[in-house]
Amino acid sequence: MAVLQNIRVKFGLAISILIALALLSFIIDPTTLSTALQSMSSKYDVGKINGKSISYTDFQDDIQTFTTIHELTSGSSAQNEEQQQQIRDAAWQNLIDKYLFVKQAKAAGINVGEAEMLALTSNEMTSDVLKTNYAFLDQDGNYDPSMLVDFVKSVDSDASGRLRTYWDFLQNSIYNQQFYNKYAALFNTSNFQNDLMLRKTIEENNNTTEVRFVMLPFGYATTDTSVVVTSDEIKKYYNDHKEFFRQNASRDIEYVVFEVVPSDQDIADANTKVSEVYDEFATTENMKNFLLKNSDRAWSEYWYKEGELSAINSELDAFAFNSDRNAPKVSSVIKEGNTFYAGRIMDTAMVPDSAYVKHILLQGTNAAHLADSLVTVLRNRGSFPNLAAMYSVDQNSAADGELGNIGWMTQSYMIPGFESVIKDAEVGKPFVLTTQYGTHVVVVSKKSKPVLKKQVAILEQTALAGRETYNEYYNQASRFAAITNGTLEGYKAAVDSMGVYSHTLNNLLESASTIGSIDNAKEVTRWAFDAKKGKASKIITVNNNFFIIAALNGIHDEGYATVAEVAENIRPTLYMEKLGAKKADEVAAKIQGLTTLEEVADALDASISTQNIAFGALSLQGVDPKFIGAVTVAPEHQLCGPVAGTVAVYVFEVEGRDTGSYYTEDDAKNLETQKNQYNSQLVMSVMQRAADVKDNRARFF
Repeated sequence: MAVLQNIRVKFGLAISILIALALLSFIIDPTTLSTALQSMSSKYDVGKINGKSISYTDFQDDIQTFTTIHELTSGSSAQNEEQQQQIRDAAWQNLIDKYLFVKQAKAAGINVGEAEMLALTSNEMTSDVLKTNYAFLDQDGNYDPSMLVDFVKSVDSDASGRLRTYWDFLQNSIYNQQFYNKYAALFNTSNFQNDLMLRKTIEENNNTTEVRFVMLPFGYATTDTSVVVTSDEIKKYYNDHKEFFRQNASRDIEYVVFEVVPSDQDIADANTKVSEVYDEFATTENMKNFLLKNSDRAWSEYWYKEGELSAINSELDAFAFNSDRNAPKVSSVIKEGNTFYAGRIMDTAMVPDSAYVKHILLQGTNAAHLADSLVTVLRNRGSFPNLAAMYSVDQNSAADGELGNIGWMTQSYMIPGFESVIKDAEVGKPFVLTTQYGTHVVVVSKKSKPVLKKQVAILEQTALAGRETYNEYYNQASRFAAITNGTLEGYKAAVDSMGVYSHTLNNLLESASTIGSIDNAKEVTRWAFDAKKGKASKIITVNNNFFIIAALNGIHDEGYATVAEVAENIRPTLYMEKLGAKKADEVAAKIQGLTTLEEVADALDASISTQNIAFGALSLQGVDPKFIGAVTVAPEHQLCGPVAGTVAVYVFEVEGRDTGSYYTEDDAKNLETQKNQYNSQLVMSVMQRAADVKDNRARFF
């Protein structure tokens, strides 16, 4: 009994849960329970690929891997929003390749073996992934196999493991790319054009028909009320063309925006602030600290050439590159919109745009001493041989004594700590640099031609809304939100009551982060996909200067649109078809018994036109396709019609046909190649649809 009591005390809650689940299994259908549990777990999945669920945690690990790769290739640990999106896209595509494409390619009988991978990563048949990688290009932009060898040698000695990550990434890219190449070759080769098909294409594009015709446009000025499209007709059209009505999940919203803009007083205050520190800006010797305290733009060591400052302000660029030698070194205060600028020329020099850099990375306690010794050896030798063979290199500090190529570096593409290689480093003269990565022996082997550049300090102050201004706009948004009371009806009442403009946004996708012209509005999208139809939001603050209140008036689920959702899109198509049939009947009644086109023209009060028409695909632009089809099969010298086209009714007579030779076999083959290329671009989307790929990244990012 004591043991049972102990179990009850310690495991009572667990046993209660087990009993509850057991009871639920009797009450709820097992399939329903399983679906519910899967739904709860899938809520935190980034997506599903070919039956494989991708959890948020696992996807974050992949993002971290590709972030490391980005840092290695860009030389920067900072990424803007666009770069972060590119990293997420790369991580997702890697999963698509892993769980879908490669599996499908293997199922088609394609494989990439170990011997093939060895050949692709060596000189035997080097992959384009390596041949086009900047890390393995010499200073002339040509692929250098020895640079790949140097890189591979350094992988195992890199204690951080980052080079191993990058090498694994390169090998995986080569592996996947080979599957893509083979699959594309298989796909394109299977699309065979035999001699009969080739001759038919040439014939169709060389045969022309000379036709005389009378055209009566339907006219769009008024709607013909006698032409009625019924709901049954719409439903039949929908069922016959259902595949055209696939849709992604989306929402229809209405929203109002209260944008916080600085008042006249706020702008005047910004102008005063710049004026008060202008004299100090013109004379300070510690520009970095001055701008840190007084400017929206920090000090930058960037060397500007003529035209580049225009990206900030065109007047600043004109000031900095004024050809008058007696021009002042400090500009006047420049106003552009709500922003005030002043510029001061800090230095002028002839500076190249880029430098080709080689280096040895040394790490460890003896790195600095070893670097100095290597510089001495290099300078004495006057050339840069394999240093491992001539000098004792600490294997814990460097994998090899050879100088590795970093490649061309610019001010925008720069490893932190290497800034001096552009302006100050002498070509061919080794020196030592210390960065966050370790100690480097650096040689600049080549530079671009120097051009006139200037270092310019920029005092920048943008007028911001003050507290009173901010509160005024927030109070307006609060009044609007209070009137809505969380409903669509209340939202409409608030629009009428306050006289504000209501924006309409239909088919808002879950991936959207822009609302109208407002960026970073992901919070609005998330609200729209979580809310119920007929609800209105509270105040959603975006970028600290937009107050948005939205209302949800439509929900479109992923899959096939309903008949009701697409009825108004189908109706005009059916209306035009029925209108064309009616107009054709009217024309037929008017021309009954007439035998010449001239008589038809008189009866219809229309003119006769003449045109040469070819059935070939390259000749269809600008001509009603239904008319072309009718002309192509019509007998010669016989009155034909009326034919209801897409926009008009036609009565015509074929005058004759001619066979030319301007469309050649090469033209036909090129057309087929274009078709193959277009079809191959659709393979991945078709493959993803067949595998029911779900991309839910928009819920999380």
